[in-house]
Amino acid sequence: MSLLVLGTVALDNIRTSRGHHRALLGGSAAHFSMSARLFTKVHLVGIIGEDFPPKHIQFLRRKGIDITSLIVRKGKSFQWHGEYKEHDLNTAITLATEIGVLLNYRPQIAFHQRRLPNVFLANIDPDIQLQLLRLMDKPKLIGLDSMNLWIARKKKALRILMTKINLFVLNDGEARQLVGETNLIKAAKALRKIGPQLIVIKKGEHGVLFYCDRFMFTFPAYPVEHVVDPTGAGDTFAGGLMGYLSKAGKVNEATLRRAVIYATTMASFNVEGFGMAKTAEMTLPKVHARMKKLVKFITP
Repeated sequence: MSLLVLGTVALDNIRTSRGHHRALLGGSAAHFSMSARLFTKVHLVGIIGEDFPPKHIQFLRRKGIDITSLIVRKGKSFQWHGEYKEHDLNTAITLATEIGVLLNYRPQIAFHQRRLPNVFLANIDPDIQLQLLRLMDKPKLIGLDSMNLWIARKKKALRILMTKINLFVLNDGEARQLVGETNLIKAAKALRKIGPQLIVIKKGEHGVLFYCDRFMFTFPAYPVEHVVDPTGAGDTFAGGLMGYLSKAGKVNEATLRRAVIYATTMASFNVEGFGMAKTAEMTLPKVHARMKKLVKFITP
């Protein structure tokens, strides 16, 4: 069950107490793909500039990502310059953002990709996400991610989008900002009323809350002793979640619980290295070994 993801493919410049790295392969769609690829064929939709390093494109191909719909345009690639303080690794400080070729981007996909059954709209402008959905031919499962910027600037477009999707993945701060509820269970219920049937609220190092009409559950995060770079952890989580559901081919309580466990485990690999240093090395045996430890924390 193939999976199509739309999002950013970026060059990340990141500084933490562990070091400073420039021009790392990043972006919501790229990080998502690194975990989703372990479960299914991933078709990445995005745009890059002519300055994008060929080594990053070759890397995506080596990892089995279909980049047929990754467009190259004249101009600069999207770049993010960010920093994390030692005392708060959950919060990224944006130093600069270079929009580049994203400014006038309209997604394009190959004809055969229109019928793919699973679609994930990773973090990017909601108007671009809506444009992509109009190209698809009745997908069975549609997931969505967003961020505080779009909630603040394009809430109307985001709320329209929420009526067209099945699964919404966002963090606790974004959930509270979007619906104005402090309590996360109330926030999840308010999000459900807008449209999406499945709500996943990430709580960083404090785990994740899942909500739907029939049941809800919560799991802790995998305890990571040495956090190096949290950039892309949420996208890695989403890739594991959506990737597993795509492979399972059905959505029920059992598959949702297992998908969240996979997603949580994979996100823990992401934070242990800069960029994709750790997620690029992930294999299912490695993930399963760590999952067993996580499950023991939950049910000894």
